[in-house]
Amino acid sequence: MPYVITRMCERIGACADVCPTDSIHFVEENADWPTYYINPETCIDCGACASECPTGAIFPEEDVPEEYLDDTDLNAEFYQSGPGAELV
Repeated sequence: MPYVITRMCERIGACADVCPTDSIHFVEENADWPTYYINPETCIDCGACASECPTGAIFPEEDVPEEYLDDTDLNAEFYQSGPGAELV
């Protein structure tokens, strides 16, 4: 299961800096896509991003808190039909 960045993300970027597969992306100044997103196809589930996140916004997909479950769908949408689709 890939990791998911929830809306608790404050776009600090430490997660992207430590990702060994460059699976974490964001778009500048776009209110429709306000956080970083993890490509579920390239995430290797190493957990480096979650360990580095100062806000605790990153979870393994199966552990995303109930109030943030829609962030899992948004993360997938970012890569399927959103700005991240150009990256895959």
